[in-house]
Amino acid sequence: MNADDFSQLMRAHRSVRAYRDQAVDGALIDRVLTEALQGSSSSGNLNMVSVIKTSDVERKARLCDLHFGQPMVLQAPLVLTFCADSHRTRQWLAQRDARPGFADFISWHVSSFDAIILAQTTALALESHGLGICYMGTTLHSMGAIADYLGCPENCLPVTSMVVGWPAEAPAQRDRLPPAAWIHSERYQRPDASEIDVHFAERERRGRERYLAMGPAMEQQWREHGVSSLAQYYTSKIKYDPDQFSLDSAALEALLRERGFMVSRSPVSD
Repeated sequence: MNADDFSQLMRAHRSVRAYRDQAVDGALIDRVLTEALQGSSSSGNLNMVSVIKTSDVERKARLCDLHFGQPMVLQAPLVLTFCADSHRTRQWLAQRDARPGFADFISWHVSSFDAIILAQTTALALESHGLGICYMGTTLHSMGAIADYLGCPENCLPVTSMVVGWPAEAPAQRDRLPPAAWIHSERYQRPDASEIDVHFAERERRGRERYLAMGPAMEQQWREHGVSSLAQYYTSKIKYDPDQFSLDSAALEALLRERGFMVSRSPVSD
């Protein structure tokens, strides 16, 4: 694949939520995952990631519940759960009489970012084979329950999940913010009010049209919650409710402590 082919692949990205009733070759998935890890950066080359494949229909049904009933979990033949995993590394340290480590917030930060990097490399690789994918942000809100269901040990937690399969739809590509909104030279360029209006104008128009095109029920929700703009929708009770996010954030912090990623101890001189 040359640079032009790769550019075309990135421009062709879509989040696919409808899939054909056609299995995905397990050997292909394993090859893609293996090559994706080789092709992804990894802090310290520790590879503190794990990927859990779920294709069993009954097990996907339970994952569907944990992902708030999203139909694509049942329809897609495969769910990949990407985990931040320092459990395996800590076992290796113990078996080599090394000082214990990687049970702190920095280790969570490193391993979770490595998992996200691997997930995105995997996504591009799968798309290069003609497969469709869709990330599921619901992983963050059901992290503990998903970890329990998938048997994740201490110091191993799911970070993101994606469904994988052969697309049964060809949705329009979502708009992104224009380069001027997020590419900075030398230092951060803080936008003024007029620049925000310009940078978000197309996002407001197209996003509003897309959500209201979902049907009368969505229109009714906008009216009931007094939503008159896309910005208001994004922090309304029907989208990313800040009150719920605050509760979920506190639960996430507690979960990181419970699963060994927030161990605190006083530094000791050697």
